[in-house]
Amino acid sequence: LDFVQYDDTTFIIPDYSGDSRFCFVSRQGKLLRKLGAIPTINEDALQNARPALAQAWRSFIDYNPRNGVLAAATQLGEVLEIYNLKDSTYVVCTGPNGEPEFKVSQGYGIPNGIMGFNDMQVTDHAIYVVFQGSKFKDIMQSAKRGTLLPSGGQYIYVFSLKGEPLRKYVLDHHISGFSVNEQEGIIFAVDVNRDEPIVEYQM
Repeated sequence: LDFVQYDDTTFIIPDYSGDSRFCFVSRQGKLLRKLGAIPTINEDALQNARPALAQAWRSFIDYNPRNGVLAAATQLGEVLEIYNLKDSTYVVCTGPNGEPEFKVSQGYGIPNGIMGFNDMQVTDHAIYVVFQGSKFKDIMQSAKRGTLLPSGGQYIYVFSLKGEPLRKYVLDHHISGFSVNEQEGIIFAVDVNRDEPIVEYQM
């Protein structure tokens, strides 16, 4: 789903085996080391369905080399993880919708519950995440009716670099991707539901 550049020679990618949370990989594709674990309370999945669990915990990730913060926001459910790679601290923030829900079918994780986060950015001062919150059953019902729900999230949550909630933006568009310019106080976003997809917000 996502990956980030760690430095000039290394990338960070999610570990879809479920054995750890992230893999550090060289530009040549060589595995250098692994980091973390999936912070789930689903002990049965940890023991018997780790690849399916890892699929359900697929996340948008971002890394800021200036402050050493690596963050991951789950596409399903409502979980934000924050790793500070400079001081080795780790924080898990779980929202009201809980961790990703899924069913196991032929070894694969089939999404259930809600669509959670859509994109994220770690700036020098905060963590910004786009949140959707649509239930899968509502998405499926709207598809059957031929009236698809808008793609993307209508909320931007802002957290401190330690995971404390700072503010919540409620948008007049459903956005799928965004870029935050803290210096100029501007958020640029993409609304794929419209012919003119680029929108701009003042912070």
